[in-house]
Amino acid sequence: MPGVKLMGNEDIAMLLYPGFTALDLVGPYHFFAGMMGARVHLVTNQTDLRPVESDMGLAIEPTVTLADCPQALTILFAPGGTDGTLAAARDPATIDFIRDRASHTQFVTSVCTGALILGRAGLLQGKRATTHWSVLPLLTQFDAEPVDARVVQDGNLITGAGVSAGLDFGLSIVARLRGQPYAAASMLTAEYHPEPPFEGGTLSSTPKNVSEPMTALFAPFVQEASKLRIVK
Repeated sequence: MPGVKLMGNEDIAMLLYPGFTALDLVGPYHFFAGMMGARVHLVTNQTDLRPVESDMGLAIEPTVTLADCPQALTILFAPGGTDGTLAAARDPATIDFIRDRASHTQFVTSVCTGALILGRAGLLQGKRATTHWSVLPLLTQFDAEPVDARVVQDGNLITGAGVSAGLDFGLSIVARLRGQPYAAASMLTAEYHPEPPFEGGTLSSTPKNVSEPMTALFAPFVQEASKLRIVK
C-alpha cells in the first residue's frame, strides 16, 4: 500500500491508575499495539507491578512503574475515570511523571476525563482540547479552550472525548504515524463500522428524559473536578 510505513519503533506510555475506565485505555491500546514495531508501556502509578483495577473491576497488569518508564516517547497517554481520575490528578508523583515525560514526547494525549490529569500538569494551557461532556466546560480552569468534538488536535496535544471516542482517537494517531491506509487496514481488521441501535450518545442527541438525570448523576463528580487547578 503506497504511503504506508509498515514497521516503526514508537515508544508509547499509557498511564494506569486505580479506578481508570478500562475502555478509555483498551480502545486506543488495540490500535497502538497493532502498529508493527511499536512498544506499548503500561505505566502504573502504584509502587509495584501488581494488576491495576479499573472503575468496573477489570484489572490490567502493568509493564513498568513511573520511575522505569522510558523518558523519550512518541505518545504519552492518560485515560479517564471518575474518583480514580481525581485521585490521580491530585497525586504529586503522577503529575511530576506526566510533566517530565511530556517534555520529551511527540504527542501528549488523553481520552475522556484523562484531560483533567493533563490539565493539572499544565499541559492544556492555551490549547484547544476536549474531554467527557460532563466536565468539558471545566477545561477553562486549566486555561484551555473547550471543543465539543470527538478528537481535537492542537499542536502536539491530542485529546479524545468520552470513552468510545478513544477508538476514533487511536485510529487518528495511527494515521498520523503510519499513514491513512495503515489506519484504514487496522479499522478493517477491527471491523470498526459503528451502527448504534438508537440515536443518542451526546447531550444534543439524547432525549431530555435521559440526559437530565444523567447530568444530575455526574453532578457530584463535576463538583469535585471543579476544584482542580494547575499545579504550580
